[in-house]
Amino acid sequence: MADTPVRDFRSRAYDLAAAVLDLYPRLAAAGPAQAHLAHQLLRATTAIGASLEEGAVANSRDMAAKYAIALREAREANYWARLAARDPKWSSELAPIIKETGEFVAMLTVAVRKLRTPF
Repeated sequence: MADTPVRDFRSRAYDLAAAVLDLYPRLAAAGPAQAHLAHQLLRATTAIGASLEEGAVANSRDMAAKYAIALREAREANYWARLAARDPKWSSELAPIIKETGEFVAMLTVAVRKLRTPF
């Protein structure tokens, strides 16, 4: 999740999912509650990218729907990351994930509004 000025949604989503995938085994091994959080976080972050990939080949109406799904998943991923970060052991590792999911929420909110606005 490098801080480059302009990157497309899909590459950022891929990097986010990869970061969570790398963290997943360690977080899941920390106990049953953490395993649940890790699973939910992985599911939500991978769904962001999958929805954006589907939206890339859709017409504008379908694209808006796929981006709206990605927005919901980004909000959910942010929730799970914030919840897991309550444990001080994980807060520093989850901070960039919380930041990135928050940025996805902001970017996708704008994108969905623009896609749903009639020309």
